[in-house]
Amino acid sequence: MRSLLLAALAALAFIPALPAAVPDIVPRPVSVVEGQGKPFTLKWGQTVGGDARFAGEMETLRQTLFPATGIWLKPADGATTFRFVHDPARPKEGYALTVSEQGVEIRASEPAGAFYAIQTLRQLLPADIYRRAPVRGDWKMPAVTIEDAPRYAWRGIMLDPCRNFFGVESLKRQLDAMAAHKLNVLHWHLTDDQGWRIEIKKHPRLAEIGGARPSTPRPFNRLKQDGEPQPAQYYTQEQIREVVAYAAKLHITIVPEIEMPGHAVAALRAYPALACAADPDLTPNWGVLKEIFCAGNPETYALLEDVLDEVVALFPGPYVHIGGDEAPKTRWNACPKCKAKMKELGCKDMHQLQTRFAEHFAAYLASKGRNCIGWDEILEGGLPKGAAIMSWRGTAAGIRAAKAGHPVVMTPKPVCYVDYNQLVPGDPYEYIPNNTPNPIWKTYSIDPSAGLPAEAQPFVLGLQGNLWAEYIRADEDRDWKLWPRAAAIAEIGWTPQADRDWDDFYGRMSRSGMERLRRLGLNAAPLTQPKQ
Repeated sequence: MRSLLLAALAALAFIPALPAAVPDIVPRPVSVVEGQGKPFTLKWGQTVGGDARFAGEMETLRQTLFPATGIWLKPADGATTFRFVHDPARPKEGYALTVSEQGVEIRASEPAGAFYAIQTLRQLLPADIYRRAPVRGDWKMPAVTIEDAPRYAWRGIMLDPCRNFFGVESLKRQLDAMAAHKLNVLHWHLTDDQGWRIEIKKHPRLAEIGGARPSTPRPFNRLKQDGEPQPAQYYTQEQIREVVAYAAKLHITIVPEIEMPGHAVAALRAYPALACAADPDLTPNWGVLKEIFCAGNPETYALLEDVLDEVVALFPGPYVHIGGDEAPKTRWNACPKCKAKMKELGCKDMHQLQTRFAEHFAAYLASKGRNCIGWDEILEGGLPKGAAIMSWRGTAAGIRAAKAGHPVVMTPKPVCYVDYNQLVPGDPYEYIPNNTPNPIWKTYSIDPSAGLPAEAQPFVLGLQGNLWAEYIRADEDRDWKLWPRAAAIAEIGWTPQADRDWDDFYGRMSRSGMERLRRLGLNAAPLTQPKQ
């Protein structure tokens, strides 16, 4: 947690002035100075070398440039065409990129910064650089000097495979696109009412029973089931390790989410004794369901601790998400065990019991060397000790938490909910008739630190866009909902607020950004403009 806060402070301190004209780079860099010489041309026989701490990024550059160009950079010592230089003065994710006719120099303090310099370098090349097969092209980059660092340490996207499952290769494709836009956190929503998607070896029924579904709500009527059973779908631990390793090479941290105490119907189908009611209603409808984990049952804590033991062994990142949203207290209020637990802990109401529940698992995760983060409902019974907050019901809860010194990720609906309607005329993927529209220009309008005094702003780790999957049934639909709005999220998280401008972003995306998305193989929705 401390390292993220320090990174955020460093990023805030590094804000040079921007010139008037900026190449079509997304997110917009902090500083761009046009060079005076001829463009640089990528060609056979060129070399790459530099400080050994960037060996991984040198290989990334080689692997990045080869598929489309067919040009394989040769490793070399001494004078090289592409040179990586260690510059300890740079912020953790910051870099300086200098392109001249003679070659390219990348300066960074840490590998992450060098990696982001490579992403900028790709955007200086023709969009065909994103193709996965050789393309005849004139591989030129303009002479330019760029100095850059992110505004926030947390620039994330949440993906939900619980409602409608998607496989490892689909996930990797989204990770590639995220990395290309300097997004660095994947919040992986792995459990919910409609599906438990992570293998837990000590409790295999969670995935084998909870990962299956007796039926699914119909596409246009969330209150009626289709009556079609689905077999168990979940990620094995081997697959999770594969994805975590793949993301790490892209400098993306994965934050797993294990929902508690609400959104637990899939788990309760596997272990109904952990529900409050003797005969719980375990129909996996969409929406907010009344069945939640019993907070007065010691077996609830034992099972969830077992789950977290295996989760922290799989995910090396600093945070584990414990959910906490939309947990109705109907069952708790009628449950003798929960009433006894509330009395034992001296809670004045069930909201405070949820806070104590969250604090229990925050302390358990801390004992494992991890930080806890949860949705903003865990604030309702008071600020839980040791927890970071993800503010989704607007920004008020996040502002309150940041003022109290808690780390915060801003993700308010509707602007950060990228499954919402986009106002695209004739949208072929629009299944939700009753939600608030969230076109890309509305997403771009958010300032995650708005409303906070200067001393509280460093506690805002950043922001993320959330892609809930109730109505997403194919990869093409997932692409359409996520992109290009994820590019807007990326720019909000990276670019200084004073240098962000909707018309400028729209222009860069229109001229180059949308073409890059297509070359990445994404079924991106078209850009939309606000009505004049």
